[in-house]
Amino acid sequence: MDDRPDLLRKRVAVLMGGLSSEREISLRSGQAVLAGLGRRGYQAVPIDVDRSLYEPLKEERIEVAFIALHGRWGEDGVVQGLLEMMAIPYTGSGVLASALAMDKCLCKVLMESLAIPTPAYKISSSREDCSFPLPFVIKPAREGSSVGISIVRAESEAGPAVETAFAYGTKVLIEKYVEGREITVGIVNGNALPIVEVRPRSGVYDFTSKYTKGMTDYVVPAEITSDVERAAKEEALEIWRRFDLAGCARIDMIVDHGSVPQVIDVNTSPGMTETSLVPKAWEHLGRTFDELVEEILQGAGLKA
Repeated sequence: MDDRPDLLRKRVAVLMGGLSSEREISLRSGQAVLAGLGRRGYQAVPIDVDRSLYEPLKEERIEVAFIALHGRWGEDGVVQGLLEMMAIPYTGSGVLASALAMDKCLCKVLMESLAIPTPAYKISSSREDCSFPLPFVIKPAREGSSVGISIVRAESEAGPAVETAFAYGTKVLIEKYVEGREITVGIVNGNALPIVEVRPRSGVYDFTSKYTKGMTDYVVPAEITSDVERAAKEEALEIWRRFDLAGCARIDMIVDHGSVPQVIDVNTSPGMTETSLVPKAWEHLGRTFDELVEEILQGAGLKA
């Protein structure tokens, strides 16, 4: 039985752009989602999000929102809270889950409490309290897309890396650098997708490698053992359940030399660009990008 007719009659806003450092990536994701929903017959309209979001939502008589925002003021529970106040169903995780996943420091504390493998870490709110055994990774607490992240391999690199991270906020995460293979597990409406292995040609999966076509090779399914695959999916689904995630999410991991997948990031609004990882995993199932965005849209309003 086709459950699309009700949604096909509704006005759908694709929320994109926003105010974060990931604005340009969000615009690319949003335009791709908008086109995909249009091809599937939905009444989708774009809204470039700013602090006056309430007005266009009312003026356009929006009934459902597809969140294609990345980073702060969009992926962190803020927009989700507004939509709940306006009684507008939306895609993705709810307010609390979005806020928890966006804050890398709180995310680490929760994963540690759940005994989910993750690199050793330290949280700091002071530039003077950032010492950590080399090599380490330093990250702003509330940014995505590798914005503000540095790998520190020598003491001489620590000072500039600390300044870069603190340029994006007042709290940073310092994490043991784990040598290994980077993989990611996409989840759509509670179902884990084929695992993607990420192989940046530069050796570092930074902002440029993520969003420049040809800079990174992607292997789907990842060339890992069945035991590693099972462990990675179990960890990802445990996070999905315990964080109370919804819609579409992506769990990033490093497989260390002991073949243990260690979680390094939780994304509640993964990219939907031509180089994005969830669409690549979905495509391996023999399904189209348009079917992916429709599947995510149909999950709107299912949160408790």
